[in-house]
Amino acid sequence: MPLFGTDGVRGLANGLLTAELALHLAQATAVVLGQGRSAEARKAEGRRLTAVVARDPRVSGEFLAAAVSAGLASSGVDVLDAGVIPTPATAFLIADRDADFGVMVSASHNPAPDNGIKIFARGGTKLPDIVEQRIERALEGQRLQPTGADVGRIRRFADAEDRYVLHLLGSLPHRLDGIHVVLDCAHGAAAGVSPETFKDAGATVTVIGADPDGLNINDGVGSTHLDVLAETVVRLGADVGIAHDGDADRCLAVDAQGNVVDGDQIMAILAVAMKERGTLVDDTLVATVMSNLGLHRAMEAHGIRVLQTGVGDRYVLEAMNEGGYSLGGEQSGHVIMSDFATTGDGLLTGLHVVAEMARQGKTLAELASLMTVYPQVLVNVRGVDRDGVDDEGVQAAVAASTAELGDSGRVLLRASGTEPLVRVMVEAASEDVARAHADRLADVVRERLAL
Repeated sequence: MPLFGTDGVRGLANGLLTAELALHLAQATAVVLGQGRSAEARKAEGRRLTAVVARDPRVSGEFLAAAVSAGLASSGVDVLDAGVIPTPATAFLIADRDADFGVMVSASHNPAPDNGIKIFARGGTKLPDIVEQRIERALEGQRLQPTGADVGRIRRFADAEDRYVLHLLGSLPHRLDGIHVVLDCAHGAAAGVSPETFKDAGATVTVIGADPDGLNINDGVGSTHLDVLAETVVRLGADVGIAHDGDADRCLAVDAQGNVVDGDQIMAILAVAMKERGTLVDDTLVATVMSNLGLHRAMEAHGIRVLQTGVGDRYVLEAMNEGGYSLGGEQSGHVIMSDFATTGDGLLTGLHVVAEMARQGKTLAELASLMTVYPQVLVNVRGVDRDGVDDEGVQAAVAASTAELGDSGRVLLRASGTEPLVRVMVEAASEDVARAHADRLADVVRERLAL
């Protein structure tokens, strides 16, 4: 199995992801990203390579980030230690400080025992697959071992949070005065920066999930556990709730009645607002194949094209970069606003959603009503040949359901990339209809693709 997954290297801390692996991975990264035209030009000018290193607050991040910093410094790279900050803050600071690359130690929405290492290139962009493969091969190669004055230094990045907050505030089209926001920081990386930023933008702020102890990250709070946020918003009579995940690259919301507003609805709100301001490049929104049919219908009604990609924010980013588009994301809450960020940014997204509430004088429910969410049923069919989704019988069943649903629904079959599993997703005008088609297709997949 390759070491790098869809979002860096991730696994059980001190299981797959040991301090030794983190050290060697950092050394291999220094070898690979220390090459190239820009890096060689810096060396020719007598400038040292620099990397930003940060982490979320899970306890294992302390030793893993220390190992990463040690690996980089032992390879002659100067390290700016930004401490606990969100993943999108790390990406921003790499570009802001013109660093050569950066490393974020985080397992995002995963539970506390897990951790991960995400590597960003110069400019704060995610690495393409080919570069990750080069780093993986470099683990077995010769390491850089400078001595004396050529070893790297590790320094505290003292104003990291301040730079990021000022950047976020400078992006806003409107202040948030008069709006009561409940923030759920998932006991994660947003706890130290999100409340401050929303307050500075003018909002009245109530905070939950902002007491990280290294072990409680994502534990019953955050974007994967919205019940507490919804209850708090309704109980306090707040206007809106904003939920981050552990590393704050996601944003989901709840309206004043406690109803969830997902990533598709958030993208719809932002896309229409950006089109009105003339900042939605080519009137195009980039979304994955899992985005709700309602998003497509709403965007069509507003003259906005939806460009579809495979599942994963990295594929959304690739399409955005190729086309120069300004907005994209996923139903899960990874929303990318490329005018201000190189990756999904939960704080940036939440701020802009609330700014639209303030600018238009509308509730979140009113803003989200531009999109009708079609019921969506997902069935995971296990123990089948995941490479057989093109089977004639399976495709005939898909075609039959698609024809029967017509314009009022959609069918999608996806093979798992890691296990013998096929995902059957059906959207329809009612949940009963969607469930009936999904169950029927799942039965066909089990029968035709049984191992």
